[in-house]
Amino acid sequence: MLELLLVAVGGGLGAAARFVVDGEIRARHNGGFPWGTFVVNVTGSFLIGLFSTLFSTLTWYGVPADVARLVQFALTVGLCGGYTTFSTATVESVRLAQSGRLRLALANTLGTLLVTVLAATAGVGVGGLFV
Repeated sequence: MLELLLVAVGGGLGAAARFVVDGEIRARHNGGFPWGTFVVNVTGSFLIGLFSTLFSTLTWYGVPADVARLVQFALTVGLCGGYTTFSTATVESVRLAQSGRLRLALANTLGTLLVTVLAATAGVGVGGLFV
């Protein structure tokens, strides 16, 4: 039950952070490409890679395994899961395509896939420096 509560709280905080970050970016970049969602998904993917690496090995630092697991769930499934939004990215790509902006739709779809995988890989790599 504690896991569910921590994931729910983390998810709420992540969604609120996404709302703020996306809103700030949209206010500054009023164009065709959905930069807000793109930045959110890239940074969130990096953080998921980082947190999953760091907190999977916290027991090496004397943290009990059950506590490390709770922290990992709260940050990865909760916070990062609430922060990232691939469903919004796909809907934005569909809307771009429907409006005739096929190049932007393709750039958003392929760019999001490629850059988020690279960001997650970088997060895992950075996390690996500390374990």
